[in-house]
Amino acid sequence: MLNGHRLSGIVAVDGFDYEWEVRREPQWSESEGWIGTAVALQQKDTQRGAVIEFPPPKRLLKGLQRGRLQVNDAILARGIRAALQAGWEPSSRGKPMVFEVDADGN
Repeated sequence: MLNGHRLSGIVAVDGFDYEWEVRREPQWSESEGWIGTAVALQQKDTQRGAVIEFPPPKRLLKGLQRGRLQVNDAILARGIRAALQAGWEPSSRGKPMVFEVDADGN
């Protein structure tokens, strides 16, 4: 399991290695309110990346302080599988695809 403070790393999913990097932590947007974490993904040695966007933590929606960033191998693996099922093809060409997932990465 990854430490909650790490902002990048590599996670293995179904025999492939995926590099990941936090691109955005939860933040307040004047036009949208709270927006959640965004994580960029790239399967090693492929061309097309993906971005998985998580909803903002419930604690922020309730007006509580921000907690630690919760990104771990299990959540990332579920997010990667959800993106693949939704049509992400890492070996294809093109701009990174963006996917919205729930707090558990599904």
